Amino acid sequence: MELRVSRTEEASPFPIPGLAADVLHMRVKEGSKIRNLLRFAAARMQGEGKGGNGMALRQVVFTGSGRGVTKTITCVEILKRKVRGLHQVSKLYYKTVNEVWESPQHGGQGATIHKTVPAISILLSKDPLDPQEPGYQPPEILSAPSEDTERCRALHRCNCTGIIIILDSF
Repeated sequence: MELRVSRTEEASPFPIPGLAADVLHMRVKEGSKIRNLLRFAAARMQGEGKGGNGMALRQVVFTGSGRGVTKTITCVEILKRKVRGLHQVSKLYYKTVNEVWESPQHGGQGATIHKTVPAISILLSKDPLDPQEPGYQPPEILSAPSEDTERCRALHRCNCTGIIIILDSF
């Protein structure tokens, strides 16, 4: 049986250039709890929470690698629903991770494994970003309800007891 002793990531240039000095960096890992990450990031973006001094941050970057990539994307999508009007730039890249494993059965002889894992960095900004930047997504625009939505709502109304039930599907 081998035991992993350490895991280090090689330094690589940050994929999103020109970030503000006060940008919040959220590092998402495989074991991170989504609710904790979102509670902290949403509070800082809305000017609440410890150290927030009432000033809302304008930008936040979520970064994850390996098995944390999907959790990173989930966090970003949920935060975009909580804080409307956010511009987004996404960058995919690879990073090198070094893992040191030791075998207690073989006199502590170990092995170092170099892995190349996928990684993602996603910038969310209240300020407009360059729409020509690869990976840019504009804020979601909320439109007036369409005819289909209104028709769907009308089908789900029940006036027989004086109660109106409106089902919205997103």
